Amino acid sequence: MESAHLLSGSKKRVKIHPHTVTAKYATQTPYSPQSGIHTHFPQPGDEGYDDAPSFEDFGSFLEETSDRKRLTESKRWPLTLFGSKDKDTSHKLQATGGGEGSELGTKAVKGSGKGVGEQLASFGEASVSASRLTWLGLLGAAIAHGCLIVLTCLASERFSLGPLFLLLVRSVIQLLSVVVPLHKAENPFGPEGYRLQLFCYGIAYSLSLCCAYSSLSFVSSENGSTTWRLATTALSATLAFLLLEEKLGLADGITLAAGLCGLGLVLLPTADESYEDAPVDPVTFWRGSFGWSLSALAGLWMALALVGYRSLKDRVGVGTALFTVSWTGCLLTPATMILLQEGWSWPMSLPAWGLVLGLVACSIVAFLGMMHALTRLHPALVSASQSLEVPIAMLLHLAILPLAPTAPEVVGNVMIMLSVGWLVALKLLPSRGAGRRQREEYEEILDSPIK
Repeated sequence: MESAHLLSGSKKRVKIHPHTVTAKYATQTPYSPQSGIHTHFPQPGDEGYDDAPSFEDFGSFLEETSDRKRLTESKRWPLTLFGSKDKDTSHKLQATGGGEGSELGTKAVKGSGKGVGEQLASFGEASVSASRLTWLGLLGAAIAHGCLIVLTCLASERFSLGPLFLLLVRSVIQLLSVVVPLHKAENPFGPEGYRLQLFCYGIAYSLSLCCAYSSLSFVSSENGSTTWRLATTALSATLAFLLLEEKLGLADGITLAAGLCGLGLVLLPTADESYEDAPVDPVTFWRGSFGWSLSALAGLWMALALVGYRSLKDRVGVGTALFTVSWTGCLLTPATMILLQEGWSWPMSLPAWGLVLGLVACSIVAFLGMMHALTRLHPALVSASQSLEVPIAMLLHLAILPLAPTAPEVVGNVMIMLSVGWLVALKLLPSRGAGRRQREEYEEILDSPIK
């Protein structure tokens, strides 16, 4: 369709196509109408005036044909190997979805007539369901962490596999997680503008693992993992308040303190009366001190990593985070092995390889559970829930090596389980007072003349 209009002695020729609008000006003096070009637009009161496109239609036309929409649609990941199904799906919905659309509309109208109580109940059920899935993932991550401690000890004692070598194998296998961001059409190295922050997160997480696994060469795995967890929980609460300004509630703080006291009881040294008066070997003392220091340093780096991912939770997915931790671990673990002069020791039997693969599977489950929970919970609460790894590892050790635990270990593990159980109950059990208060506030908003 073409149209011409006389404006200040110049002719304006407009061509309107389904996707483009072009205008061309030409000077003609005097003006003479050309055949095939309409020079009259309908005026108010004329026939066809109501059929003329309005400004609203023109706005929707520009929105439909804008470059922004084209770029958005071009970035979609194809649903098939040869192209996208968006167009086919839209045609099918237009052809066969009329009846279904009317039924959905009727249901929506009926649903809009629900009472305030039913709406609040549906919102509460959705929130509780998501919280249950989050805490279920956290409990699964704690079980995986407990199994990880036991499997690392078995690999070191029975197959002479070094802890850092196990960490290196784990990082290399986890590089396969790059498939997840690629499948979602995302950059594996993070979105633009957040790559440096994601890199710092990966470095902090990998340094934490390197310090924790290196400490196993100087202290026992039980003491090392307990110190690591205690430092992570305490420091994550402090760093989250300082860096993110996220505070803990009074009940959460009391529960967290009870769990930390339980971890401290587990770490109490056992008094051996036969060696009370024996002189302490300086080499043994400093080796133990170095191991404890590495465990505490691992807690500091892990707290920084948890707080760092908490700030990236809306920008970086769990798959991208796992890939970042994997490739940074592949860089830092060999450097740590060279620094501590830990040799290479390949698994030479099928059970050894099965144990290594089980260790990798447990580490992936633990990582996914923790990182998913960080999108909803405080970093200190996530770390506190992982304190269950200590009693789980103790039970697994008792099943393999029946050694009677000391009284402080039993009391400490009981306190840890009670604190985590109380924490889960606080988050999942509904509060009648809170529900009634939310209902009153919602009704007050509905009754307000200003909406």
